[in-house]
Amino acid sequence: MSDVQSLNHSKWECKYHITWIPKCRRKSLYGELRKYLGKVFRELARQKECEILEGHLMEDHVHMLVSIPPKHAVSQVIGYLKGKSAIYIARVYMGQKRNYKGQHFWARGYHVSTVGRDEETIRKYIREQEQEDRRLDQLQMFG
Repeated sequence: MSDVQSLNHSKWECKYHITWIPKCRRKSLYGELRKYLGKVFRELARQKECEILEGHLMEDHVHMLVSIPPKHAVSQVIGYLKGKSAIYIARVYMGQKRNYKGQHFWARGYHVSTVGRDEETIRKYIREQEQEDRRLDQLQMFG
């Protein structure tokens, strides 16, 4: 199964496992907000010619497997996703209608790693992260 894609003069397969957190690791990704952010992230990625292959919004961080064309810098795509989604959150959920830059929702920075040939392992990790966190919390309660 090959996911090689093409641009005018190149063939590419560039996938990245990306995570980032809200400021102060607030647990605000649950509830109302969580339902809509996946759709927002997918649309923003599409606007940058990227595709979110797998994603999960944890209560205090975001996990994504993203395919990004080599003509885009990973840092620029992540900055775009974080910036535009913060503006969306501010407008829709925090009542800011104009002149809001969104700088108060996501923490600075992110983690990114290339996927390489371990794509299925990364997909499984993203899908099962929430259950694993719950399992570890249970072990700590009785440990």
